[in-house]
Amino acid sequence: MADLDIELVVVPVDGSPESTTAVEYAVAIADRYDAAVHAAYILGEPRVRGLADGTITDAEIATDTESFSDRLDEIAADASVELSTSVTRGFSTEIKTLHPGSVVLDTAEELGADFVVVPREPANDSDTDVLEKAAEYVLLYASQPVLSV
Repeated sequence: MADLDIELVVVPVDGSPESTTAVEYAVAIADRYDAAVHAAYILGEPRVRGLADGTITDAEIATDTESFSDRLDEIAADASVELSTSVTRGFSTEIKTLHPGSVVLDTAEELGADFVVVPREPANDSDTDVLEKAAEYVLLYASQPVLSV
């Protein structure tokens, strides 16, 4: 079996405990292959709609994602793995074809990722179930190797 050449692992996150677990796996893979990790925080439908109708502010999203990112930074630092992050919308009120799974794959493609780790366990909170919707799509259509945890 050929050894994988991995320089960047992409892991979608949504603030859920399931996505924290996925980051732990992504960091372990990155540590093994001396690679970096990019955690893409995917905003689900309730948050995107809240931003659109003004019931959620950009500042509230920033606070939520920053506190979660701090936890991810700790995980990466413990393994001495470089971690970068981004925030993107996994749903649109204007673009009907925007899907959380396509957002994950587009992010992986744009960054030149060599590996994707995606949580498959359903979340119990409708604000953080975006990755459940993305997992099957990513498993079906990713051109990179995928680990579903």
